[in-house]
Amino acid sequence: MGKSGEMDLVHGKMGKKMLLFALPLAVTGILQQLFNAADVMVIGRFVGKEAMAAVGSNSPIIGILVNLFIGLSLGTNVVIAQYTGSGDKEKVSKAVHTSVLVALISGIFVTVFGELIANPLLHLMDVPENVFPMAILYLRIYLLGMPVILLYNFESSIYRSRGDTKTPLICLVVSGVINVCLNLFFVLVCHMTVDGVALATVIANAVSSGLMFFFLLRSKSDIKVRFHCLRISKDVLKRIMQIGIPSGIQGMVFSLSNILIQSAINSLGSDVMAGSSAAFNVEIMAYYVVNSFGQAAATFVSQNYGYGDMDRCKRASVLALLQDEVAGNIVVFTIIAFAPRIIALFNADQVVIMYGAIRLRYLLSAYCVDVLIEVFSGVMRAYGYSLFPALATLFGVCGVRIVWVWTVFRAAPSFQRLMVIYPISWIVTAILLVVVYYWKVRSKVFKANREEFSR
Repeated sequence: MGKSGEMDLVHGKMGKKMLLFALPLAVTGILQQLFNAADVMVIGRFVGKEAMAAVGSNSPIIGILVNLFIGLSLGTNVVIAQYTGSGDKEKVSKAVHTSVLVALISGIFVTVFGELIANPLLHLMDVPENVFPMAILYLRIYLLGMPVILLYNFESSIYRSRGDTKTPLICLVVSGVINVCLNLFFVLVCHMTVDGVALATVIANAVSSGLMFFFLLRSKSDIKVRFHCLRISKDVLKRIMQIGIPSGIQGMVFSLSNILIQSAINSLGSDVMAGSSAAFNVEIMAYYVVNSFGQAAATFVSQNYGYGDMDRCKRASVLALLQDEVAGNIVVFTIIAFAPRIIALFNADQVVIMYGAIRLRYLLSAYCVDVLIEVFSGVMRAYGYSLFPALATLFGVCGVRIVWVWTVFRAAPSFQRLMVIYPISWIVTAILLVVVYYWKVRSKVFKANREEFSR
């Protein structure tokens, strides 16, 4: 692997490079979700819609438990990219070794903490009694894999910071095939249920993170991992946390609001739960396309900011926004056009298909707005302003959705009335982010750069 997959982000034309960076990243996310969707498909087809609902009801919980640390991995991406742009190889190496240890320690913490709160959290979400035993079984097994799941995310961030999105994709393809094969083996041959697909997921994640670690050990560049260098650098960790913790809080806010919405979905019955679960596994693929260009913006701007080329930072921001809108809309319109047929792959029940198609139409129709959130958040993190996106998300997503569920939805509960809050909350958040970016961040960053240049 070595330097072969790395990309020079501070020289040459950016259009093709950004596509070569973002598209493998999008494919990685989509394949990851396809392999996760295989869990739901196998359960839905060969076990039943209650088991399918049990797996789906865990998504918000898993999100809130891991998103803080996934945010830290985004901090790793930005910090290593900045050090790469400035040519500081020693700090790149320190950041890599710090990130690997933080990933493993964080994973152990999430496993222990998650196991302790799993039962009360599922009760808090009003998971129906006929679904609860399978939901708790799936969650407890899934949580055992958190150390390797977080390690994969941090390792991926290390590679992304160097412009390499192909190595994580290769590792994911290998582990994903293993995941699908184990799903079928555990459910059809061993006659397991949700425990089988959870175990398959843990094993597959161990394979992907293990492969990535092996490649880091064999790397020829300054991201090479050496066992004797595995220690936490306080200065580097502080910088990663300054960017990563607000990013993680931003992800957790999304998950908190999703837990509230999932609780509302659970109150509408297992058919709605199953349909919503299937739709989530489809819509998240569109999100990964949108998010890939947001991560491209963060990486390109980080490296060029470290290099000191502000004009290139501006071009990277605009280019990411334009490419994201085009790619996102292509995926969105394709999914909406075939929504009922896609949901039918998960479960043939016509009521489940109806609810799944409703969710897809409501959410995906507003993804052009979510593009603004992803790109502007990524650019602000690249400049070191990670708190602003988190605060905008706290108010625009979490706050708006909580108020909606407790007022409008409670007054007249219906699935459509619940789904409409997604586009509303995205619009509010996007407006806040755009205003803050142009009013505060962009002017301050460019003014500081001009003053530095004038010296």
